[in-house]
Amino acid sequence: MSEVKKMATREAYGQALVELGKECPDLVVLDADLAGATKTGMFKKAYPDRFFDCGIAESNLMGVAAGLSVTGLVPFASTFAMFAAGRAFEQVRNTIGYPHLNVKIGATHAGISVGEDGASHQCNEDIALMRSIPGMTIINPADAVEAKAAVKAAYEMEGPVYLRFGRFAVPVFNDHPGYQFEIGKGVELKEGKDVTIIATGLCVDSALNAAKMLEEDGIDAQVINIHTIKPIDKEIIINAAKTTGKIVTVEEHSVIGGLGSAVCEVLGENCPVPVKRIGIYDVFGESGPAAKLLEKYGLDKNGVYKAVKEFANK
Repeated sequence: MSEVKKMATREAYGQALVELGKECPDLVVLDADLAGATKTGMFKKAYPDRFFDCGIAESNLMGVAAGLSVTGLVPFASTFAMFAAGRAFEQVRNTIGYPHLNVKIGATHAGISVGEDGASHQCNEDIALMRSIPGMTIINPADAVEAKAAVKAAYEMEGPVYLRFGRFAVPVFNDHPGYQFEIGKGVELKEGKDVTIIATGLCVDSALNAAKMLEEDGIDAQVINIHTIKPIDKEIIINAAKTTGKIVTVEEHSVIGGLGSAVCEVLGENCPVPVKRIGIYDVFGESGPAAKLLEKYGLDKNGVYKAVKEFANK
């Protein structure tokens, strides 16, 4: 059996910027002294005249990106999620969101899979913060293929976009003929009739593997990938609720304000059914290897399997 290919979505982000840069002379990239980590250094090497290092000044980074956008350029402003969504929230809200500028925010190192950098850098609140900004599109790709497609789609749409990328290398499962990406459209990866697992980001792979384990217990789980948190695909969520009657959400983010909250909002207004949210439960992260942290917080395949099995059997 061949080894599963793995790649961090931040790596794919850097590659996508370089590929787009060839075709799109109006694309510029900004960073906050983290080009090696965010992988925007690839773009810097290929197109040095279109790369701007704003230093460790993330709020200024967002202001510069806003200014460049009104000149007709399409800026991708990059830094860690903790700084992009946390430190620079006011600038993102007032300087980019309020005037609805065409700025793309490439936020890497999101979630607890940042690992040894610890709680101060493990941003589990960024989706909640960005969801609160009117008109902000939020994309959280599940693998490298989806990450590249998301970057291209973000460039092609008009308006602010928050792109969430991870540090941890994750399996690539979308590398198949016919793969399509559309902002705002969820993807059914597996049919099922007993329970629906709705996942986002690196947790999509955990959900797929958990569904295979559940099959051995006679539980037929549907799996849906929600790569676009906002605008969210209401139709696929409502149809899933009508089909299985039980929904489980899985995210590498706080259960407050993220995917789980968004799904509950849709169901509460349209098709109320029992929901189990799997994510970070109102706690900060901690320092440790990414794989061990995902296991501890129940976001690996075994954790998702156990939680879904218990929920489905109620």
